[in-house]
Amino acid sequence: MDAPRWLDEREDRAWRGYRRMRRLLDLELARELTQDAGLSEADYDVLSDLSETPQGRLRLRELADRMLWSRSRLSHHLTRMQQRGLVTREECADDARGSVVVLTAAGRQAIESAAPGHVAAVRRHLIDLLTPAEIDALGALTHRVVDHLGGRAPAARHDREA
Repeated sequence: MDAPRWLDEREDRAWRGYRRMRRLLDLELARELTQDAGLSEADYDVLSDLSETPQGRLRLRELADRMLWSRSRLSHHLTRMQQRGLVTREECADDARGSVVVLTAAGRQAIESAAPGHVAAVRRHLIDLLTPAEIDALGALTHRVVDHLGGRAPAARHDREA
């Protein structure tokens, strides 16, 4: 077994800074989203993913994969969203075992109301703090890591078919 390649001081500073920034940014964005729009981050993710499709609908399996959630976890969350009238579920026409998540009019109104404040918070707490070159660098490094990790099957794919 090879000896660990410990992080040097520069690498450790970058890693710890990234972790702290991610936690603080996630907490602040979640706090503002809940306070301003009454939505959780997961609500916002579901609604935004659905609103970006032509008919406001996605297979539960595809939505779970996009969110990197198990189908079971997503199904429980969708039940709570259904109770609030934000989404509905329908049987999949071409697969009796599958289901389709559908954005309701109330869900569309919720995401359209929440999006301006959310993007303003993203700008205020991240984008506007960076130079154009830093934004380009952030985009490049995040896509490099996502591409590297993209081939890995998320836990959501290990659930039974939905």
